[in-house]
Amino acid sequence: MELALAVLVTIVTAATPLLLAATGELVVERSGVLNLGVEGMMVMGAVGGFLAAYLSGNPFLGMLAGVLFGMGMALLFGFLSLTLATNQYATGLALTIIGLGLASLIGEPFVGRAGIRPPHLDIPGLSDIPFVGPLLFGRDPFFYISLALVAGVVWFLFYTKPGLTLRAVGDNHQSAHALGIKVLRYRYLAVLFGGACAGLAGAQLSLVYTPQWSENMTAGRGWIALALVVFASWRPMRVLVGAYLFGAVSIGQLHAQALGIPIPSQALTALPYAATIVVLVIISQNRRLTMINTPASLGKSFVPDR
Repeated sequence: MELALAVLVTIVTAATPLLLAATGELVVERSGVLNLGVEGMMVMGAVGGFLAAYLSGNPFLGMLAGVLFGMGMALLFGFLSLTLATNQYATGLALTIIGLGLASLIGEPFVGRAGIRPPHLDIPGLSDIPFVGPLLFGRDPFFYISLALVAGVVWFLFYTKPGLTLRAVGDNHQSAHALGIKVLRYRYLAVLFGGACAGLAGAQLSLVYTPQWSENMTAGRGWIALALVVFASWRPMRVLVGAYLFGAVSIGQLHAQALGIPIPSQALTALPYAATIVVLVIISQNRRLTMINTPASLGKSFVPDR
């Protein structure tokens, strides 16, 4: 039981940044914007969160800084791709490259220094329940924020008028504009929300997952988050399931190495990314399901009539 609990706890910790980043990107793509810069926003959130927590001694300031750093990168993306109507694919890739380089420059003096973990929730009585208590009622704030975000996004997208409007913008921005909807306003807000989630996911990596700063510590998780959105067919609850599945794959390869399974360590390390490719190939076979759920205006620039 103790071993099973330890494995599940590590899976939850590994899945949380994927869930945070993918949930934010799902909202962005529902608005018709494809931001391939999730990796860059995450790594900037990681360095910003670590520096703020390390210099202030307050991990909650680190969480806030992660959000702000992610939103700053998202604002840059929004200005280029929405205001200037640049190509969203190229702009997102450039954002990732800029983020990785800038984070390495900012964090270079702090490489290897120990970070400051946020306190875990401890509810008397509930936290003491065997197995379930430590797993569900003794986790860090990022875990509960990620679950609340999924629930909030489900409610917003499918049970509110602004959520319906956002989905309409993503499906046909020209028709939405003709109806008087402020397309760019909705898209800017969605992009900033996605940046905040990606920055928070990065802060989780440097404050909880591995409480220190190291170069390129996101290790491709931003790309996995992008794949998760497609895997989930742009449905928030499926993102939740997918994040924990990918988290299990990531942690499974570590335990396989610890058990001495005779498979090259390089192959085990590549397993989460190989699983991403396999899942995308399988999903692409069902073109009908993909076409039904894909926002029709995804990746298309919008220039309002003047």
